[in-house]
Amino acid sequence: MLYSTIPAHEKRAAFRARLASGELVRMPGAFNPLSARLIERKGFEGVYISGAVLSAELGLPDIGLTTQTEVAGRSAQIARMTDLPALVDADTGFGEPMNVARTVQALEDAGVAGLHIEDQVNPKRCGHLDGKQVVDEDTALKRIRAAVDARRDSNLLIMARTDIRAVEGLQASIERAKALVDAGADALFPEAMADLSEFEAVRAAVDVPILANMTEFGKSDLFTVDQLRDVGVNIVIWPVSLLRLAMGAAERGLDQLLGEGTLKPMLGEMQHRADLYDLIDYEGYNAFDTSVYNFEVRR
Repeated sequence: MLYSTIPAHEKRAAFRARLASGELVRMPGAFNPLSARLIERKGFEGVYISGAVLSAELGLPDIGLTTQTEVAGRSAQIARMTDLPALVDADTGFGEPMNVARTVQALEDAGVAGLHIEDQVNPKRCGHLDGKQVVDEDTALKRIRAAVDARRDSNLLIMARTDIRAVEGLQASIERAKALVDAGADALFPEAMADLSEFEAVRAAVDVPILANMTEFGKSDLFTVDQLRDVGVNIVIWPVSLLRLAMGAAERGLDQLLGEGTLKPMLGEMQHRADLYDLIDYEGYNAFDTSVYNFEVRR
């Protein structure tokens, strides 16, 4: 009922322990707090909070228009709703190294288990679009050092994302990855890898956990969890998938309303009221107020 009773520091420690075990962590993207709870109920190991999704929710493109406070606020809403660790996209850290440091502490206060800082220039672009630009290595390393220095909980995972693969090629990505790890990154997010062999090459180059982004309609093929596990990937995210599924269903529903004037033929595609009430634990609130859940939901 209400929010998770597991403190943030315990979620972070558990996330670290799971990564240290070598188990692959599956983290679908939660587009709101309720979807985070559904991800947990279905048995996944973590939730991902996508910058692209936060932008889209506001009707904005993913080009760095969201603010640090918007990201921190939404992260807190999602992280507190689930016992799972949450990993959040912190974009470029919202400014220079001092801004990165403040961003890290704001997200730590929001209760996330980890965050990633990328090496794109400001304003940034979606990682799977053409025309990206990356900062020089010195600037990228300063961001990561600032992030590492700013955290107060040593278990907060600081992940470095590099977008240099799409700009300068795989070898440049490997060299940047090594430098980011040397600067203190606890994990690595090599964006827009072309195939499994590229993930394997990055895996061989660094000794920290690596993440694979299985976003649809992007630069990378959609590999299975087993394929990624076999080449040494430790975390897999599907950042925008649930939002895409939900928006696709919403569009079809609106078309049905326009065409037929009723949604009755689509009832079988909807989450039932009873399932929604179960997911939000309507009955659990009755422990506090017996007038809250005093009805029967019929299927």
